[in-house]
Amino acid sequence: MKIAILGAGAMGSFFGGRLAQAGNAVTLLDIDEAHIDHIRRDGLRLSTDAGEQVVRNLFAQRPEEATESVELIIVFTKTMHTEAALTAASAVLGPETVLLSLQNGLGNAERLSRFATPERVMIGVTTWPADKSEPGRVSSHGNGAIRLMTANGHRTSALDRTVAVLNEANLACRADADVWAAVWEKVAFNAALNSLCAVTQCTVGELTHTPDGESLALKIVAEVTAVAHARGIAADQAHVESNVRDALAHHGSHRPSMLQDVLAKRRTEIEAINGAVVEAAASAGVDVPYTAALAGLVRLVETRTR
Repeated sequence: MKIAILGAGAMGSFFGGRLAQAGNAVTLLDIDEAHIDHIRRDGLRLSTDAGEQVVRNLFAQRPEEATESVELIIVFTKTMHTEAALTAASAVLGPETVLLSLQNGLGNAERLSRFATPERVMIGVTTWPADKSEPGRVSSHGNGAIRLMTANGHRTSALDRTVAVLNEANLACRADADVWAAVWEKVAFNAALNSLCAVTQCTVGELTHTPDGESLALKIVAEVTAVAHARGIAADQAHVESNVRDALAHHGSHRPSMLQDVLAKRRTEIEAINGAVVEAAASAGVDVPYTAALAGLVRLVETRTR
């Protein structure tokens, strides 16, 4: 399959590397010149539990440099960059191109639907871990999986083929009609830990220095899952709470992406996570004071640092 990865950070590069190793024609599209140049010159160094390999049978370029349409675009950009990135990469969008979002937050289906018909838009979540230690080098250790479905919930041949291609790359993918529950569960997890760490500049483990950290995180989880339930989505609050407690106990030194953005004086994804939950809560008539407060605080921190 001809595949473009839009947003070739840690996750995008890991997915692109695995898909290229499985024999697909993969192009990484990103604006990180050092990363692109390294891959062009020396290949992508991919470190997994199987060891380190250099993947050379893939291309890397800026989005606006792409000239040929592809069959599948997997979108990993930050939510606020989606439309600009797809506009820049318009040459890869053909009349049958399928768009798959594996991004954080809410509203991704709506953003992608501005560039493709609903039956060609897919939404998914993934638990694969990935880190980029330096240009041209990514690692992923441990297992992961992918759950995805078309944005309109219809089972299509394109969906089945996408699942098959991802499985051929050993990425453990399955079509799941309940993917929206998984999306909201991930949003609840990120709304809790990302926003708290961004405001306090604590690592995940440092949130446990007082009982307030875990208490606030779990209150946000409860609010977000309540909004999901009001919208008819069966997000599992207990499952998210278990994941939050596990992260607090075992991911002590981890700096969530929103904290990394604050420290690097970049825009955060607060609007697609806490902000989007607050908006959905208002339309559903659900009160979310903790989630709203953290959204406002992250906006203040972001504005000051930028």
